[in-house]
Amino acid sequence: MAGFLLPAEAASSSSVPNELQQMLIEEPPLSQFIVKESAFGPVGSSPPLVQIPIVDVSLVFSSQDELEKLKNALSSWGCFQAMGHGISSSFLDKVREAAKHFFSLPMEEKHKCFRAVKEAEGYGSDLIVSDKQILDWSNRLFLMVFPENQRRLNLWPEIPNDFGEILIEYATKIRSLMDLCFKAMAKSLQLEEDIFLKHFGDQAVVQARYNFYPPCPRSDLVLGLKSHSDKSGVTILLQDQQVEGLQLFKDGTWFRVPIIPQALIVNLGDQMEIMSNGIFKSPLHRVTTNTERMRASVAMLIEPAAEQEIGPVDDLVDEKRPRLYQNVKNYGAFNYHCYQKGLVALDAVKMLRTRA
Repeated sequence: MAGFLLPAEAASSSSVPNELQQMLIEEPPLSQFIVKESAFGPVGSSPPLVQIPIVDVSLVFSSQDELEKLKNALSSWGCFQAMGHGISSSFLDKVREAAKHFFSLPMEEKHKCFRAVKEAEGYGSDLIVSDKQILDWSNRLFLMVFPENQRRLNLWPEIPNDFGEILIEYATKIRSLMDLCFKAMAKSLQLEEDIFLKHFGDQAVVQARYNFYPPCPRSDLVLGLKSHSDKSGVTILLQDQQVEGLQLFKDGTWFRVPIIPQALIVNLGDQMEIMSNGIFKSPLHRVTTNTERMRASVAMLIEPAAEQEIGPVDDLVDEKRPRLYQNVKNYGAFNYHCYQKGLVALDAVKMLRTRA
């Protein structure tokens, strides 16, 4: 296995300043990454490639067919490939290039953004919450973008020098796209267009997660990202242009998601499934590893502020469709701990029903 870097990217003491050495995570053995058991099938299988729904989001308010396509996509797959989003291909390329530039920097430079041991924000690998935790074969740069007063700019890369400028412009464009999607989702359910936006509140959180998946010597046993559903309301993903890796679980089968370089994947998170009272789905997905090539992607997540209570929209609860979920606060942290312990967070917030 010589020549492969584990995601923790532990550096020698000679290459890192003393004040950073204490922050470095000790490089774990490969065995800590191996997915020994999974209720969702083997890691090394080669599932079929499937074209998940494609929606032209520029038409959802002018075409009933396109709006219906969005509704069907979210109630079956829980995601779609968004076209007509108004973000140019050249700018998407800039976002990808900035991410890859950062990841290619020397270790000393990247560790200026290193996350603290018990915090999620910054650059690093998995936050450890359980001694039985199976680690993901990936490094991440996780940054708060909105609200502005919560940005921790000391963790933002200084190289490339336009990284922050590109991120803020991209996040602003993505936030507009998310607002459009929330309104379209509400319209598709014959609700007031701002009903979901109200649930997120005035201080909705927008976070950027840059994902880097180094080559892995045992792609048959190790995942870049374990099977999970997202903690967010909505996640918008910019895929790698060349290296495939995202897989979706539907009807008991894994499916590979194709790359459409100019598309953005709109992926519903658990909090939107809760708000829609289970009409829209939060899909289970994972990321595989590649033995030869590094893969990079950029995910933008929007969720309510931690103190904002969410629950099913009242108009979506009636005798025919009873309330499926409890109200909950700070679902993001709850979801993460469940994920790392192999638990399903959505199941934990379902309403308990006694037998008649």
